[in-house]
Amino acid sequence: MKKSSSMIPYLIWMALFIIIPMLLVVYYAFTVKTPEGITWSLDNFARFFEPIYLKVLWRSLALALGSTLICLLLGYPVAMIMAGNAFTRKNVVMLLFVIPMWMNFLLRTYAWLAILERNGFLNVLLTSLGLPRLNILYTNTAVVLGMVYNFLPFMVLPIYSVLSKIDKGVIEAAGDLGANPVQVFTRVIFPLSLPGVISGITMVFMPALTTFVISRLLGGGQFTLIGNLIEQQFLVVADWGFGSAISMVMIIFILLSMAIMSFFEGEDKEKTLW
Repeated sequence: MKKSSSMIPYLIWMALFIIIPMLLVVYYAFTVKTPEGITWSLDNFARFFEPIYLKVLWRSLALALGSTLICLLLGYPVAMIMAGNAFTRKNVVMLLFVIPMWMNFLLRTYAWLAILERNGFLNVLLTSLGLPRLNILYTNTAVVLGMVYNFLPFMVLPIYSVLSKIDKGVIEAAGDLGANPVQVFTRVIFPLSLPGVISGITMVFMPALTTFVISRLLGGGQFTLIGNLIEQQFLVVADWGFGSAISMVMIIFILLSMAIMSFFEGEDKEKTLW
């Protein structure tokens, strides 16, 4: 009886902030306003698959996948170095990754405006070295840089958490059995770290796919991503039905991505055990 009563606050919290908002999104996504009133329809979803909106989706996917790949290529070596026995400054590096996350997301993105603008820190540094200026701001490159900077900690920390828990005896045994460093990494370390890699990819890809602040500030409104499109439907156009339909498509897409990654993670675990 006590256990069930202690769950009541959590159930109320879930109902208010998860279940009811999701039901409202589903309601708006499947309804349209007509002269006769509100009717159930799939028109909002059909509209999303028009070429102009599919172009926005492909661009968002490309930038999100690119930033996720860069985060993985940068984050995995950093996590490996931090998890190594020879590295003694783990807490310092961890703090360097965590401190920026204490700052407001919007302020962190604004900082890149000061770095990348025409007379910003980067171009001042380049001109002082006698190199030509770079026009990066308001391009895809600037958006990817902003995503990588903001989401890199979400890749490093899960991978580090898994790598630090790997039994060092397993790695030493692989070396004693004749495996070279490359074989130790590909056959032992990387397969065992896959849960952290999958978690990191998920935690980076999902916000990168739906972000709108980074693309609006660093992209300068030159192009629209899926997050900007959802924001416009709710705050500018006031078409909540279409905005909800896009949100539902994104939820389904992200859930499918997570299912696919979990499937491959399970296969890799079986191969490792075998």
